[in-house]
Formats: sequence, structure tokens, C-alpha cells
Amino acid sequence: MVLGWPLLLVLVLCPGATGIKDCVFCELTDSTQCPGSHMSCGDDEDCFTGHGVAQGVGPIINKGCVHSTSCGREEPVSYMGLTYSLTTTCCSGHLCNGGAGSATGPASLVLGLQLLLGLLLLLQYWL
Repeated sequence: MVLGWPLLLVLVLCPGATGIKDCVFCELTDSTQCPGSHMSCGDDEDCFTGHGVAQGVGPIINKGCVHSTSCGREEPVSYMGLTYSLTTTCCSGHLCNGGAGSATGPASLVLGLQLLLGLLLLLQYWL
């Protein structure tokens, strides 16, 4: 019982235990790589990857958070003096727009620790 409340508080207060999700963010770029940085999205937002095309030039991409009502839309954007047709593809989950489709690095470590602490909390009551 001694570990019960502290473990429960860790599970509740740790990042990732709330409804807020992290997504990868990067500005519009014509690079094939978009490593970006992490950003936190709101409750009504999803992670997205935007793919833009314009006639006669290479594609552009960007990543970030977008309201879920904007997912799948095709919209014109201006980049380097050209107008591209940018389509957003959304996903839900932490860092799902990071390329590999799953949480990596610190995010997966936090999730693993939360699962371990939850298991310890449950085991405490079974023993």
C-alpha cells in the first residue's frame, strides 16, 4: 500500500498519460528528410504529414499538428514563389508522423516505464 499512491501519481502525471499527444514538426521543405522537432498538439488535433506537388518541380513536405477536421484536405500553399497542392495525411498517437510510424526514443521509454509502474501497482494488490 505504501507504493500505491506514488505509483498512481506517476502514471497520472507523466507525459503521455494525458490526452495531449506529441507530433513531429517541420516547416515546408523540398528536402526528402524532415527530421523536425517535437511539438504538443491539442485535444482536437492530430499529427499530420503534408505532401505538396507542383508541375515541373520536386515535391515538398511538412509535418505538425492540425485540427482533425482538416485531415485529408488538399489546399494550395506557396513555397519558394510557387503554388503547390498540399494534401494532409493525419494519424493519431504520439509521434506517429515521425516516419517510422511509432514512438521512438524518450517517448517509448516513458511509455515503457508507465507500463512497468502500472504492472507493479497491480502486482502489489495481488500479493
